[in-house]
Amino acid sequence: MRIAQIAPLYESVPPKTYGGTERVVSYLTETLVEMGHQVTLFASGDSITRARLSPQTPCALRLDKDCIDQIVHHILMVERVFKEAGDFDVIHSHVDYFPYSLSRLCGTPTVTTLHGRLDIKDLIPLYSEFDEIPLISISNAQRKPLPWVRWAGTVYHGLPQDLYTLNETPDPYLAFLGRISPEKRVETAIEIAKRADMPIKIAAKVDKADTEFFREVVRPLLDHPLVEYIGEIGEKEKNEFIGKATALLSPIDWQEPFGLVFIEAMACGTPVITRPRGSVPELIDNGVTGFIVDSIEEAVEAVHRVSAIDRQGCRRVFERRFTSKRMARDYLDIYSNLMAEPVLSGMESGIAAFDCAVTSPGPPVIKQG
Repeated sequence: MRIAQIAPLYESVPPKTYGGTERVVSYLTETLVEMGHQVTLFASGDSITRARLSPQTPCALRLDKDCIDQIVHHILMVERVFKEAGDFDVIHSHVDYFPYSLSRLCGTPTVTTLHGRLDIKDLIPLYSEFDEIPLISISNAQRKPLPWVRWAGTVYHGLPQDLYTLNETPDPYLAFLGRISPEKRVETAIEIAKRADMPIKIAAKVDKADTEFFREVVRPLLDHPLVEYIGEIGEKEKNEFIGKATALLSPIDWQEPFGLVFIEAMACGTPVITRPRGSVPELIDNGVTGFIVDSIEEAVEAVHRVSAIDRQGCRRVFERRFTSKRMARDYLDIYSNLMAEPVLSGMESGIAAFDCAVTSPGPPVIKQG
């Protein structure tokens, strides 16, 4: 199968440090190549892949100090992709709604995986207009704000099976990994660790948007003997950081679309202690791969009971549900389904889109004022 993968340009594929979407695109691309498919990766020029790389910018935009408008480069990339659309059997986008206007007029099947949150009011008119575009969710919970759009399937993220290794003899500390932001609740993780009287190590980045939150809320909490702030870490450090932890703390306070860190922990055999938000009930088997809690008190109790979790069992769940090969097979099924549908010309596709918009029950009406 000839497959185009369109990656965000903010980070390289794979990213040098933090970058969940770009990592997933990398895992998917490399696995598809291993399975014998012809993959073209549209990404930044500093990306590393065994697929055919079509470099869209010299480097990741986050590293380009001269780049002021990052959207410009994504619009140009999408234009280039669809000029080459006839070279592909399917086009798989990971850049949200940028390709929709062109994809509805293109004869090559195009599908978009949505990697972020969808509970944003501004998205309702957009997806009302483009409700015929095939979309893929990364959890069933992610779909809830937009139930009327054309969902082609849900595909959980996956990791290469040998990327992380099982650690059956953890050290006595709790781990927090990800971003420092209000919705990730690192301050709650610190409170849980203090009440459980167990050290916590924090490996997390601070985005510019969250610098004030870090300075005002988080930094004062780091001056405690149980708290160690490591900062941002890369892929190579994660296996040891997560794998040696007694448990991963993730007391999120938002509707998490997926949560890559959950399956990273499972791959290491490390139980997860988290809250029932977004995708969590779909990913975490309560009492098997971790504990789902509703309060700090329950989280502290879970820390004291976490040794009862079978770390080999966590790893087995990862191998059964969350490998990149399983992810690639799921995507291939969706590609095949889309390719089996009748091909419309550009004009017919536009008319079909109009008809779909007219006949669709549509989104809820939002009253103004």
